Amino acid sequence: MNYSIALRTIIVKEIFRFVRIWPQTLLPPAITTALYFLIFGKLIGDRIGLVNGVSYMDYIVPGVILMSVISHSYANVVSSFYSTKFQRNIEEILVAPVPNWVILAGYISGGIIRGLLVGTVVALISMLFADIVINNVYIVLSIAILTATVFSLAGFINAILAESFDDISIIPNFVLTPLSYLGGVFYSVDMLPPLWQTLSKGNPILYMINAFRYGLIGVSDINIELAYLMTGGFITFLTLISLVLLYKGIGLKN
Repeated sequence: MNYSIALRTIIVKEIFRFVRIWPQTLLPPAITTALYFLIFGKLIGDRIGLVNGVSYMDYIVPGVILMSVISHSYANVVSSFYSTKFQRNIEEILVAPVPNWVILAGYISGGIIRGLLVGTVVALISMLFADIVINNVYIVLSIAILTATVFSLAGFINAILAESFDDISIIPNFVLTPLSYLGGVFYSVDMLPPLWQTLSKGNPILYMINAFRYGLIGVSDINIELAYLMTGGFITFLTLISLVLLYKGIGLKN
């Protein structure tokens, strides 16, 4: 059976949802990014000098871009799917003759598109502060898409398990934000003491940011192949969990 119409309907709905409220979804990251680059890149960066052979401004640009992709791909799915649960619209989706993978793919695609769109906005803002020449466009695009997929899936799982609006803010505030800031956005892991270097290598966001940084400016603290392997593993694992939760109706059929 052809499920393309159902998939396209969910994706279009998701796109219209965040585009309709663009002052809340697209404008804030542009303003926040400009402040990051102005404060960290210009005011502080000139005093730091070079990091791994590149200026501090150029060094933080990839991390700030991918951090925006991470937070907004996650936020789009968790807020959208939980709102569907809260408003009881999820029942209409569950009774429709549509397999679970189509539902999952539709919401995840919406998260990926918003994450990439916000990432593009942030990248355009970065051009006002840094002169970036892309080292490998294929790595840049593939890591951005894979990273957006990982955190869209994580947002989907959070939305399924959440029982209140407070529950959908716990992971972003207490997990995503610390991991992002400790993932090498504003510093090289080589700057850390040996113990903290070892601990940092347990942070999956470190691998994604460094792979994206390598694709953008040709600088990385970690092995690129390992970053792809780890990201692909997370996608597989989170996809399986999401499908199991949908199949069993956990958090959806109460």
